[in-house]
Amino acid sequence: MDTEASLGSLPGTGRPIPEAEPSVVQQWSSAGGELIELLSLVRERFGGIAAFRLGPAPTVLVTDPHAVQHVLARRPERYVKRSHRARVLIGDGVLAATGAAWKRQRRLLQSQFTGTGMRRYEQRITEAARTTAGRWDGFARAGQDLDVGQEMRRFAVDVIWRSLTGHPLDDGTERELAAVAAVAAALPTLPADVTDAQDAVAADLARIDAVARHAIEAARSGAAGPDGPGLLHVLIDAADERPEYTDQLIRDELVTLLVAGHETTATTLTWLYLLLDRHPAAREQALAAGGEGSAERRQAIQALVHETLRLYPSAWILPRQANEDDTLAGYGVKAGTDILVCPYLTHRDPELWPDPAHFDPRRFTTPGGRPPHPGAYFPFGIGPRACLGLQFALRESTVLLEHLLPLHTPAFSSTPAKAVYGITVRPDGPTPATLESPLTPG
Repeated sequence: MDTEASLGSLPGTGRPIPEAEPSVVQQWSSAGGELIELLSLVRERFGGIAAFRLGPAPTVLVTDPHAVQHVLARRPERYVKRSHRARVLIGDGVLAATGAAWKRQRRLLQSQFTGTGMRRYEQRITEAARTTAGRWDGFARAGQDLDVGQEMRRFAVDVIWRSLTGHPLDDGTERELAAVAAVAAALPTLPADVTDAQDAVAADLARIDAVARHAIEAARSGAAGPDGPGLLHVLIDAADERPEYTDQLIRDELVTLLVAGHETTATTLTWLYLLLDRHPAAREQALAAGGEGSAERRQAIQALVHETLRLYPSAWILPRQANEDDTLAGYGVKAGTDILVCPYLTHRDPELWPDPAHFDPRRFTTPGGRPPHPGAYFPFGIGPRACLGLQFALRESTVLLEHLLPLHTPAFSSTPAKAVYGITVRPDGPTPATLESPLTPG
């Protein structure tokens, strides 16, 4: 299909989008299925642009790479975010903000996650990785069990806390910030009404607000941490010239960065270790690629991360709404239509990814191993609303694995039976393990 030619037709004048029969949705609903099961069925039966109805109006599922790029990157002004599921937690932070407010907030933070800004956090990432490696050495010497998911969460929180405040994560702050994960896990089941939702998690929100308030007060007093000022100081300095940066907005951005800065990284690293448990040869191949600290080994470790993100993307579903009539890959889309872009299904499309369920990091090191279209692999989104912290997340994951992979292999005593599709795709259950210290190449 000549997608660009079809997109040149008059907005909203394309052919009707294929729509799943009501019986398909009714059967899924009667069985109490997960949303991903319905989306998978719709994608399999009707293709990369398809509609289904959960109410009176159709919802359009988008997994075709050309259509993905159109919605997220080429015409983002026509396909907008309405509200973020995590608003009860992150308020008006950059993830939930829209319009002019979002542009201002993103512009302020953008420089912190590219080029010079990223170099500012290199040492903090390394110190957090060394701290985790030291903990794992202690677990191994003592023959003590650990939970891999909890360890990955602690590492990721430590990294973002150092980056925000200049201080390493202490035990007390870690205990209080567990409330962030608790609220995030509860989001899919919270009442639709904002007030009722806030009431349902009021105790956890109060704990989060107390940590944020203390951190803001400490930063405002000029008390930089041992690593120097952090992202929080950038927000506080912005308040001197930008009246919109009230204490509430600073709190919202702080919590947004905490959520975005650890939830996805911790989940990705947990999945990666579960995948390596089933595919141990992938670890050996990564460690055989060059020596310690080499560019070859770093590339191979990054491929482990990318292949994990292919199977379990950080943002597994990206809701949008058409704010005007449009033509999407030849199909007519009416204003007001809800759109679900689904990286999870695009990444598992056998027409794009041969043997898509198989974990094979070589897709990202072998020429031609991955589809070239930008809409075929987008675990952090694409376009103007792509995740700000993409490079940050890849860097911290790679650094941690450079420290841990050569020395320790978790031997899981049990593994989660399924995934939970919430803000992220996370393992449904604990990940208890003991540490083995194998002989490794390099």
